[in-house]
Amino acid sequence: MLKILVTPPVTAEHKQLLEAAGGPEAEFIYKNADEVDAALMQEVDILFGNVAPALVAEAKKLRLLQLFSAGTDGYIPALPEGCALTNTTGAFGLAISEHMLGMLLMLQKRLHQYRDNQNKHVWQDMGNVTSIEGATIVVLGLGDIGGEFARKVKALGAYTIGVRRTDANKPEYIDELCLTQELDHVLPRADVLAMSLPGTPETKHILDARRIAMLKNGAILLNVGRGSAIDLDALADAIERRGIRAGLDVTDPEPLPPEHRLWTLEHALITPHVSGYFHLPETLNRMVRIAAENISRCRAGRPYLNAVNLETGYRANKYAK
Repeated sequence: MLKILVTPPVTAEHKQLLEAAGGPEAEFIYKNADEVDAALMQEVDILFGNVAPALVAEAKKLRLLQLFSAGTDGYIPALPEGCALTNTTGAFGLAISEHMLGMLLMLQKRLHQYRDNQNKHVWQDMGNVTSIEGATIVVLGLGDIGGEFARKVKALGAYTIGVRRTDANKPEYIDELCLTQELDHVLPRADVLAMSLPGTPETKHILDARRIAMLKNGAILLNVGRGSAIDLDALADAIERRGIRAGLDVTDPEPLPPEHRLWTLEHALITPHVSGYFHLPETLNRMVRIAAENISRCRAGRPYLNAVNLETGYRANKYAK
């Protein structure tokens, strides 16, 4: 009998889907992540959810860890021997790409400034604005999230440059494609740089002070991947001195300390890592469909959907069905 632990806030309909995938012999346990302890983890065969990696390390029977996140931060070193790791890449593209689009339009149309003026009861024209149409938008990270964002801005008339790690296949919504080692060549062309990278040793401070200096004065930077990808002090300097505008759903550290100067910078738009998560119901629907499929595949001994390469932290085969 499989013992399956589920920690996301699933609905009755979601439970029906998961339990059908688990079959009549499976036992399902539904708990919030903060209610899970080491004793329970030692009994679990499949976990759908994100609990503390230290608890995962206690789960010696665990055959499958199905994260509800796309990122795998901290879980690979904690995996028990023989345990597979899968993520929910494919669940977040809709919600997070729309969040990015909202941030971009807010910064381009000066809506953040008008909101500030509203709070001060000030009626004032803030000047010229920019447009997505005709803008050169560099998308760093072309997974589900970056790809969906690129598709949306391409439809609105942007010229899109995609930057990805290894795969030279160019999607139809990308005008130019380059690999990460060519990033320096395209940064100076960016009116907008949109980042949706996972947290890995290779992505830490990929946008450092040197590369931030390559951006045009007044360029817009969006980051929804991991805050560790950007040197925040260098970014704050660029916002203050060069008119860079930034929409950040992630920071390093998180939460952003109350005393950090980014909070007070007019052209820093900050949201508290909320672009994904469960705020859009369809995101959770997609997570559950992926988890149900992998529970079924675990029972059948079939290759997993969204299996993670334990050496790179990325999906092993993005084209697997």
